Amino acid sequence: MTTLVFVHGWSVTNTSTYGQLPQQLQQQAAAAGLALTLADIWLSEYVSFDDAVTMPDLVRAFDHALRDLHLLDASFACITHSTGGPVVREWLRAQRDKPATHSTIRLSHLVMLAPANFGSALAQLGKGLLGRLKAWFGGVEPGQRILDWLELGSAESLSLNLDYIHSDDPVKRGQFLFVLTGDRPDRKLYDHLNSYTGEDGSDGVVRIAAANLNAHHAVLSPQANARGDTDTLTLNLNRSPRCAFKLIADAAHSGEERGIMASAAPATVQAILRCLQVRSIDDYESLCDAFEHENAARDADKVELEPAGPFSPRVHIHDPRSLLIVRLTDEAGEPLTGAGFLFTAGAQASPDLLPAGFLLDRQANSKQRTTISLFLDHSLLAGDDRVADPRNSRKTLRAAVASHRPYGASVQPVDLGGLVHHALARSAAGDDLFAMLGPHQTTVLDVVLPRKIHEGVFRLTQTLTPQDFSRPVAGPVIG
Repeated sequence: MTTLVFVHGWSVTNTSTYGQLPQQLQQQAAAAGLALTLADIWLSEYVSFDDAVTMPDLVRAFDHALRDLHLLDASFACITHSTGGPVVREWLRAQRDKPATHSTIRLSHLVMLAPANFGSALAQLGKGLLGRLKAWFGGVEPGQRILDWLELGSAESLSLNLDYIHSDDPVKRGQFLFVLTGDRPDRKLYDHLNSYTGEDGSDGVVRIAAANLNAHHAVLSPQANARGDTDTLTLNLNRSPRCAFKLIADAAHSGEERGIMASAAPATVQAILRCLQVRSIDDYESLCDAFEHENAARDADKVELEPAGPFSPRVHIHDPRSLLIVRLTDEAGEPLTGAGFLFTAGAQASPDLLPAGFLLDRQANSKQRTTISLFLDHSLLAGDDRVADPRNSRKTLRAAVASHRPYGASVQPVDLGGLVHHALARSAAGDDLFAMLGPHQTTVLDVVLPRKIHEGVFRLTQTLTPQDFSRPVAGPVIG
């Protein structure tokens, strides 16, 4: 096979972070029909813990390091962990958009382990607190510029992911992307001051939905010629190219015992080898189908009983979650500061009909305050069967939940009057917003309101005598 390059995650200072994974892959490759020798394996060492280092800096340095390999066939495969996934994806975009300054070395396979593709909820906690989380860092302060990229809803991460959603399928150019991520945190590494490290629906650092590249871009924008006190917003939906995505049972983000990379568990090694064996579009589609079938089996076995010493075990119901990143702007691109965004349910379009517990977390981006990330329980929104206790099937852990569809949304701006303002808005009655959500997936939702510009902002007059227009009267909304 071609050269295999490993790219570690954020704030790593030692190549011990790769654990036994390179050796395990090399030892088991022959059984999978892959010729992989130690001479084919390269381990990355890159600096992300310096505040001066930016994502574009890492991309340029990665490109330079690849040139130094002097690859005989000018191609390579890559295995990344955590932030390493976005680093290589940013390089792929730069290689496409800046061919004059970036190499023509071809990446054939990109296998991303627990990638922070849409960021991490932990990134907003700040350098001081993150530095003490030994589960994620190795005793150094994380770099602020990379931390900014990793924050949920950052402009940089959304730029990369929206580009991916709207671009051609990489499979068509012989480039195969894979996402493998753990299905639960390592609760031994739980930090009691930070609940995100033990959050269900994540691996303890990156939410499953934020790792997955199967994503949507939804836009709620005004219907043509919208008029009146309330604007109707219609839904436009785009889906990303299909990406092979697999949940690795009982794997966590980091740690020698359960970390998806460092532990080099047999399930992880075998999944990587299955990815590296893909050679055609048909191979890729077959693996996507197989991974989906395996994920469905995992989702069906959703109850985890966490031992709690002499006490009864803690019960975790691993529903598929959805990450919804909402951006509120108007048609001029102005952020809708202070606007309220509200989900509604049922034919009555009432927020009171939403299922209890559907909203798990809400986080505003620290630099773009009108970008809000909502962590949602997809199963509760979809409606779910009764969840039985695996210790006694007659005992109910959660009663059946009925569907509350269709789901809608309303927006209430703070400026409802004046020469230039916005109006109340709501999604069209015929649009069910549940269609934009996927289990274990992220949706970027752009909510765009029209600007109401009234006559009086600009007038022409033939009266030549001086007139005071310091208190203009708003006329009708202009077309």
